[in-house]
Order: sequence, then structure tokens, then C-alpha cells
Amino acid sequence: MKSILVIDDEKDIVEAIEYNLKKEGYKVSKAFDGKHGLKSAKENKFDLIILDLMLPGIPGLDVCKSLKRDTNTSNIPIIMLTAKDGEVDKIVGFELGADDYVTKPFSLRELLARVKAVLKRTSSQAKVTAPTLRFADLEINSEQHQVKVRDKLIDLTAKEFALLKYLAENKERFFSREKLLDAIWGIEVAIETRTVDVHIRRIREKLGKAGQHIQTLHGVGYKFRENV
Repeated sequence: MKSILVIDDEKDIVEAIEYNLKKEGYKVSKAFDGKHGLKSAKENKFDLIILDLMLPGIPGLDVCKSLKRDTNTSNIPIIMLTAKDGEVDKIVGFELGADDYVTKPFSLRELLARVKAVLKRTSSQAKVTAPTLRFADLEINSEQHQVKVRDKLIDLTAKEFALLKYLAENKERFFSREKLLDAIWGIEVAIETRTVDVHIRRIREKLGKAGQHIQTLHGVGYKFRENV
């Protein structure tokens, strides 16, 4: 049984989400502020977190950032739940590591569909993950959620790490921006393809010379080259 944590300060919404998730066979835990939500997430094992952006105490974005920085919780997928619908808010959430974004008011049917899609996607990604990938000076460790260049730890966001790992696991294959959006952000996510370019640029900058592993083919997309 998949276990889901719902963090939202609106109790009516939490109860409605809990009721419908339980009907679908999920185990549900609840928290009504950022502090208790963060504590619950770090003390228990969850398969998914539904996280409201506007929380009392610790804001949802800070909760997300803390979870994605902790190796014990960094791989838990997060669906952001919020009244904000601006593109900037979405991009910030995704860059911090959120896997999907649902704007209030929403239909419970839509939320359940997003939950199923995210769980299915993260489950399939976990099955093909190799513990450690090594390419010359570059090391990608999936278990510790770390990237190193010449044994120096590189500080990547959750989405940057996921994108680099996906390309490396599928080395020598070109992927379009649309395909990368589907694989890393999810098919249902309404976000511009330029987001992929922004993430690739940041990854290259952080990797330095090792960033040459990522090759651009104009008009096609990106691929990871094993030898540079």
C-alpha cells in the first residue's frame, strides 16, 4: 500500500483529499503546518507528499527545499498544491524538486490522476536506476543523490540531478526538449521547453569541464556523451 503525506492548513481540503485517497487504496497521513509536515516527512517513510505552498510557520517552498536537500527524503516525489498559478511560482517549485503542480481550486479527480501519474513515473524510474555511474572525472551516485567531479561534491538541485542522471543512464541517445520534460517533469506539467535549456545550462556551469558530456544538437535536443 502506497503511503501519502498531505500537508495543508485548510482542514476541509485535507479531509476531502484524505477521503478520496483512501477510497483509492492509499494510506494517508496529515499535517496542517510546515513544521509538523517536515517533521512527519523526515520521521516516517512516504511514497508521495502533497504539499501546499502557503503554509503557516515554514512555507511550502522551504519545506520542499529542506526535503530535497536531505538524502533520506530527496527521492520522495512532491506534488505542490497552491492557490498561486503564476509561471514564476511553478518554475521555482520545479527547480526546488517538485514533481507536479496543482492549482486551487482543483477537482479531486484531477488530483488523483496526478497522484497516480507521479507514482507510476517515479516507480518506473527507480527500477532502472544504477547505484553509481562513472564517466572519467564525473561520478553520479543515485543512492546518495550526489554528483562529484574529481571527488569534489557538486551542488545540484533535485531537477538538475534528475535530468543529468536521466541523460547519463541513456547515454549516446538524443532526446528532444519535449521528451525530457515528459521524463523529468511529467506529461501533465504545463511548463515551457525553455526550462530544459535553463537547467542544462546550469548543469554545465556547475560541472565545469565535465559539462562537455552533455551535447547539444540544434533543432533536435540533447544527449550525454560517454567520452569527451
